[in-house]
Amino acid sequence: MLLSNAEMYKVYHLSVSINQDVQIYILPVIYLLVVYGTWRIRRISFDLFFALLGIAFFSIVLLTPASPGWFMWIVPLLVWYQNLSDRVATMLVLIFTGLYVLSSLMIVPSPFYHIGGDELIQVYGNITSLVNGHHVALLHTALFVIGIILIVRIWREAIRSNDYFRLSRKPFIMGISGDSGAGKDTLASSIEGLLGKESTVHVSGDDYHLWDRHKPMWQVMTHLNPRANDLERYAKDLGMLANGRAIQSRRYDHSVGKMTRPESKKSNDFILASGLHALHLPMLRQRYDLSIYLDIDETLRKYFKIQRDVNKRGHPIERVLSSLEKREMDAVKFVRPQRKYADLVLALLPVHHLPKDLAEPQPNLRLKLKVLSRNGFNEDSLIRVLVGICGLHVDLHHNETSDEIEMLIEGEVEAEDMRLSANTPFPDMGEFLDSFPSWENGIPGLMQLIVLSHMNQALNKRLA
Repeated sequence: MLLSNAEMYKVYHLSVSINQDVQIYILPVIYLLVVYGTWRIRRISFDLFFALLGIAFFSIVLLTPASPGWFMWIVPLLVWYQNLSDRVATMLVLIFTGLYVLSSLMIVPSPFYHIGGDELIQVYGNITSLVNGHHVALLHTALFVIGIILIVRIWREAIRSNDYFRLSRKPFIMGISGDSGAGKDTLASSIEGLLGKESTVHVSGDDYHLWDRHKPMWQVMTHLNPRANDLERYAKDLGMLANGRAIQSRRYDHSVGKMTRPESKKSNDFILASGLHALHLPMLRQRYDLSIYLDIDETLRKYFKIQRDVNKRGHPIERVLSSLEKREMDAVKFVRPQRKYADLVLALLPVHHLPKDLAEPQPNLRLKLKVLSRNGFNEDSLIRVLVGICGLHVDLHHNETSDEIEMLIEGEVEAEDMRLSANTPFPDMGEFLDSFPSWENGIPGLMQLIVLSHMNQALNKRLA
């Protein structure tokens, strides 16, 4: 029914003849290219979708002898674009509208015949008698040129400058480093919970150990030594993901100490790279839009590592304690120096001293967070929501010589407070979050908020 409508056949009026038997219809080609470009963006906001849909309808109006009623389909786009752009856009829209009304009067039977009135009909007849086919062609040419200018401006101002469109061309890459047991993968998972699994891919440094747990090489070398890890392949895989290509990656199964079979990982809008040596190589550091180092009180780190390796990974506590002692030298030599390369340092500290028996779970363990930002961020608005909404205690120190900002945050906070706090200082980041972002309680949720604020700054800097 719809396809047999006479208006639909106007889509095929503009064509290019290859030979006597073959024609290429221009409008369907342009429409399909717009659809393909929309599909390539993957994640899309309402503004971006509205602009692309408007351009598609605009193309129909310009490239077909459409009835005047079709013009109404692009009126919302033109109104929205005037609000988005400058006074030049308003002038162009007014000129385009005036030309379209004139061209419609030239080719459509006069509306005055339906309204009635001999004088109006006579005036209209006198005007049209002065216009010939050449004048109508010039009018349509001017209309077409103004329309193309508007499409180009909408593409440049509403689409190319859109954050979603720019992000689809180059993923946002975050590097997370820190000592063993500092919570690198935990932080990566919590960020993944905010952004959504459909928008992120996680590359863990544990998956690039050169040997299984039971290999004899671990008797003379620890995981903290860069030579015990395939950092070359780690950097190569990260580069492939950054260029939009899929990789074949194994996963280190901590429960059995062996690598799984290779599985495909596709690139995505956000790439999270975590590991002991995520900031070790210059080629890795240059890839990151945001680099994070997780510092942690040494006693607290040992407590977390014992709790994780014994309770979650099933290791004997004697082996864990021996491993901590054996790894200390490599940690000082290879891991902790990476702290100086990070844009953001998150240091976790206990409010009170821990007991000597670190194997005993501490359900009421209270923590505080120390934040060091080397490039600065919108700390004033963030402090207002941390104090006003979350009820936290915040101490701020600004290093005048190095522009470093240090914050010490203490207190209890709920996930709902984190969600409310995120809407105030950086509301634009809400478009990048999952439909139902997973906020954490306590310090993990606070880390999510701090990282999100730095992501907002890094995105604004990159997309500027």
